[in-house]
Amino acid sequence: MLQGPTSFAKSLGADLRALRKARGLTLIDMAEQLGRSVGWLSQVERDKSEPSISDLQVIARCLDVPMSLLFGQNDTPAAELGYVVRAGSRRPIGSHEEGLIEELLSPDLTDDFEMVHSTFQPHSRLKQRISRPTQEVGYLISGKLQLTIGEREFLIQSGDSFRIRGEAYLWANPFDEPAKAIWVIAPPVY
Repeated sequence: MLQGPTSFAKSLGADLRALRKARGLTLIDMAEQLGRSVGWLSQVERDKSEPSISDLQVIARCLDVPMSLLFGQNDTPAAELGYVVRAGSRRPIGSHEEGLIEELLSPDLTDDFEMVHSTFQPHSRLKQRISRPTQEVGYLISGKLQLTIGEREFLIQSGDSFRIRGEAYLWANPFDEPAKAIWVIAPPVY
């Protein structure tokens, strides 16, 4: 039977630690923002303590991620943890508010990058520019997408790829069909 080694485990604690570090927060900084002790946060990051739902809500706000990202840690067979993400087991990310549906393709958030599957609904658009300290590469699987990077405007079509290096950007899908893309983002932001 094909499988990878089982010594690597995906966990809520590892994801929280990766997100905290990606935001440049120390244990002390985040513990203060959460109103909790450094010891408690350290135990959560080492999977020695399990946060309550209300703790998870505060953590999600502190890290500026949807709470749904903090779930779905244990629905994968143990032999696949950290290696395989099945199509039906992707973790939803993002708010879906502007017509963007995103799913995490990476097994967890412990790498130097994350991979995301994005579906831009027909007639949807980002209302405000996004600017984040990342390098991002995208590949459009299907559909068309209008993309503004800095002051440049591009029409991205199926099979095209693009790169964003810390520049402010906007996207719009004014077309009648969804646009689907794969994004690689470094460092992880979700």
